[in-house]
This record gives sequence, C-alpha cells and structure tokens, in this order.
Amino acid sequence: MTIELRHLRCFLAIAEESSVTRAAARLHLTQPAVSRTLATLEKHLGVRLAERSTHHLALTTEGRAFRDKAAVAVAAFDEALDVGRLRRRPLRLGHAWSAFGPYTTPLLRRWQREHPETPLELLRIDDRTAGLARGQVDAALLRGPVETPGLVTELLFTEARFAAVPADGPLAARTSLTLADLASERVIVNTVSGTTTPALWPPEGGPASTLTVANTDEWLTAIAAARGIGVTGSSTVAVHPHPGVVYRLLPDAPALEVFLAWREGTAHPAIPHLAALAHELVSGA
Repeated sequence: MTIELRHLRCFLAIAEESSVTRAAARLHLTQPAVSRTLATLEKHLGVRLAERSTHHLALTTEGRAFRDKAAVAVAAFDEALDVGRLRRRPLRLGHAWSAFGPYTTPLLRRWQREHPETPLELLRIDDRTAGLARGQVDAALLRGPVETPGLVTELLFTEARFAAVPADGPLAARTSLTLADLASERVIVNTVSGTTTPALWPPEGGPASTLTVANTDEWLTAIAAARGIGVTGSSTVAVHPHPGVVYRLLPDAPALEVFLAWREGTAHPAIPHLAALAHELVSGA
C-alpha cells in the first residue's frame, strides 16, 4: 500500500473542515472517495485518526499528531516546487499576535538593509506555534511557555502584563490594577494562541467566569463590548490599540516571556543571523 501526497492533502482537508462531506466538496471529490482515503491512511498507520458519527468528526490524539506531520510534509513539497523560492528563499517569521513588540519595525528595517538576499516575511498565524509546528513558517515569535515537542527556543525578552478593560468601564479610571481587582470579572480567554488562563490567579481567587475567543481581533472586540476583561503583555498595548479598550499595568502578575523558536533539525540557514539581530535590538533598547 503506497501513501501519496494526495492522501495527505485529503486528510488535511478533513482535519480542517471537521467533516468528510465538506472536505469532499472542497476537494471536488465524492464523499466515498474521501472516506476511503481516510480508511487507507488508518490502515497503513495502524491507528484510528478520527472518531466520526453521522453529524460529527473529531481527530484522535494520533490524528492531531499526524495532522501536524502531514502539514509539514505538504508545505515542504509545495515549497520545493516553488521556482521563486529556489532563486530567493525567504525567511518566514510567524507570530500569533504583537510580533516582536516595539522591536518589530527596527527588526524589519535592519534585516532588509543587512540581509537583502534573504527576504524576511512576517506572517500572523492564529495558532499556538504561529504555524511553526505545521511547517508554515521557518521561525516564530512565541509568548508564554513553549511545550510543543521538536522546537528549539531562545528567550529574547520579558514583558510586563497589563489588564485590558472597557474604556468606559469603572476599572478604566484606575492607573494600575491587581489580579485581585479582576477576580470578580469575566476574563476573555484566547484558547488558540493566547497566554492567559484562570491558572494565572491563585486557586482561591480565580476569575468569576471566562469567555473563549479564537484570536486577538475577537479578544479586543469582546472587551470593547464590555463582555469581559483581558490580560496581556506590554507589546499588545503598543501594537494593538483599540478605541474601546484601555490598558492598565498589572504589577503583581508574572512577566510574560517572549521566545524565538524554530524546528529542531530543519532550521533555515539565516535563523542564527535573525537571532543575533533580535538579541542586539533588545540589548540596545
């Protein structure tokens, strides 16, 4: 039994759509053909990749792990056949929010001036590893603990945490806040790429409730609409201003670590230069 690239593309469509029917429509295939592809992969690997019922499909633990590996393989294949990248291979730098904070523009300008032979592409990808684990980028700027296996990380800097509150709410009148001040509020939590969870508070003083969002834009909109408050790093204050949101320092909250990360064993040759420049910009600030 031979597994081909088409099998991987089909599985990725199933994973992204959470539906064999929608994956079939997206790929312009019949539903039985997509189901057979999934069954072929499961038989070849000897594991169940998805649990499916009449109206629901969810990846198993093995399915999620295979999805990430399949995405890396497909991305590498597509990149290998991109003639433009053969001539000038860009360095793709991912981030889920706030990029490199106040150092973002200096980084892009210095890189363009000092490394014109290697274009630096800054890509926002709403994902825990900003597309790194799936092979969508070569390196990523990540905030908070990095627990994904197979990644190498370098700590670049730490940033203070801030509360994000509705601009017309009572908390906006304060110059600074504490975690205890927020404990009676609903906390807006970005479960896809955010770094704030109820675990930020002591067990006896956690938030009243949480509301889940999927990205920074939804997070800001929910706070501005007074649906809750948020906690974030200082870079967000500068990079993501919003007329309906004000930021207040949280001096008793632990600092947020910012890392440069890349995949172990498959690093872009320009990553050491990127890391050196990032450290230089931070140390010279």
